[in-house]
Amino acid sequence: MGDASTASLFRICYFYAPSISSCMRFAFFIENIRISLKSIRTNLLRTILTVFIIAFGIMALVGILTAIDSIKNSLTESFSMMGANTFTIESRSMRVQIGNQSYRRKNYEFISYREAEEFKERYHFPARVAIFTRASGTAVVKHGSYKSNPNTTVIGADENYIYTAGYEIASGRNFSISDIENNRNVVIIGDDVADNAFRNHADPLNRFISVGGGRYRVIGVLKGRGQSGAMMGTDQICIIPYSNVRQYFSRPQMQYSINVMPYQPEMLDISASEAEGVFRLVRNLDARDESDFNITKSDQLAQMLIENMKFVTLAATIIGLITLAGAVIGLMNIMLVSVTERTREIGTRKALGAKSLMIRRQFLYEAVVIGQLGAVVGILLGIIIGNGVSLAIGSSFIIPWKWIILGIVLCFGVGVVSGYFPAVKASRLDPILALRHE
Repeated sequence: MGDASTASLFRICYFYAPSISSCMRFAFFIENIRISLKSIRTNLLRTILTVFIIAFGIMALVGILTAIDSIKNSLTESFSMMGANTFTIESRSMRVQIGNQSYRRKNYEFISYREAEEFKERYHFPARVAIFTRASGTAVVKHGSYKSNPNTTVIGADENYIYTAGYEIASGRNFSISDIENNRNVVIIGDDVADNAFRNHADPLNRFISVGGGRYRVIGVLKGRGQSGAMMGTDQICIIPYSNVRQYFSRPQMQYSINVMPYQPEMLDISASEAEGVFRLVRNLDARDESDFNITKSDQLAQMLIENMKFVTLAATIIGLITLAGAVIGLMNIMLVSVTERTREIGTRKALGAKSLMIRRQFLYEAVVIGQLGAVVGILLGIIIGNGVSLAIGSSFIIPWKWIILGIVLCFGVGVVSGYFPAVKASRLDPILALRHE
């Protein structure tokens, strides 16, 4: 049944195994694996084709699911950059609809300058409170001979907005309380504004630019966030004191919003509840009145998008399973052909004393080994494709361990299902008829 190595294995097992029966089972397992690998090498071209049929299904499954995980990570990172552990108090806002779900937020009276100021004074929870307003989304920036397209976003904000919105200062400084209180004409510009308005890497600090109808001194430059990082805008942004917005970007019923970032992230829910109570007092609401404002957490939209990606995951799983079903049929046909080709070999083994159980296990192990080879190839290709998507969207490299385990388990199932019927057929062959087979 085996060679010298198998005989040595039996001797080792005899002295060291807990029992002879367990030793024999282990020896038979090793011998069947060895025979399976030998058979695979004998029919190498056929094995390679079968492995790639299985690998294609696993590649589709693991690749798509890895790409989806990358997109989820990118969404989470992107919305975290907008202000992790932050919630926003706002009045009117968009209606978001994803799939069949509609997330409608009520539109009530706008939040005024006075109400935002009053909330900041009355809210004593340990947290950063930032007041801001979107002054314009189509402003023009001028500096010397440079004049931008009307695509610059202007935000009126206070000294805390930079932190609550997830920005970082690359050079210069943030607003001071004095800048806000004295309505100074100072501006913090985005990375794109700095690159376009100040050519040849000129230092923009303490230079003057025109934004809309006002002239401002540049006191800071924001660190670049890029297109994928800033989901709600780009680096083409200018931030000015919110008190100054009333002078140069004034309009009727200007709407203000409030960002709140608790110092302890785990206190986010408690902080939001406290903020709702304080702002209800600011709005003079009765205890029976419904809150006429919205409190939105920074990761809420990201969670909505991720939740609706489960349909994409389901579709990817179905595609992979259909491909694997085809692989099952292909592998089963190949194993049946192998049984026919090796009929005389089966007859010889039975004539030498091999039992039907041993023959059945031999062919079953061969199918499982081919399935696992397909799993290895498919998982590697799937990881490469999935992380190719990840790199394209600027996300980090990930190793999808749960999809790797799923791929191995599925390919084991493919091997068992595909190999069982051919293995049973081989084990039931009559040794006399098998030896006479041409």
